[in-house]
Amino acid sequence: MYAIIETGGKQYRVKEGELLQVDKLNLEKGQEVIFDRVLFLQSEKGIRLGNPYLDGIKVKAEVVDEAKADKVMVYRPPSKKAIKKLKGHRQWYTKIRIKEIVGG
Repeated sequence: MYAIIETGGKQYRVKEGELLQVDKLNLEKGQEVIFDRVLFLQSEKGIRLGNPYLDGIKVKAEVVDEAKADKVMVYRPPSKKAIKKLKGHRQWYTKIRIKEIVGG
């Protein structure tokens, strides 16, 4: 059984017991988070599609860790100049473990 959830403006395919990195959630380590924006569910009963979301289906997860991702270098050459701009960016993320899919 798996589901497709939406969080942080992105969609993720999740299964029970899976570790996942999502955009930063303001939660403490060990807290439970419930995702109710479920777009798709595939189970033993068949496939269910939301319009846009499925009613009564929730995905429970637990916060495992919160950290910064690897540095991404951003290069932007200005037009018609001899100056170059190089910047680095590290995005915060939250690592979660999917506990169960409820209502499937």
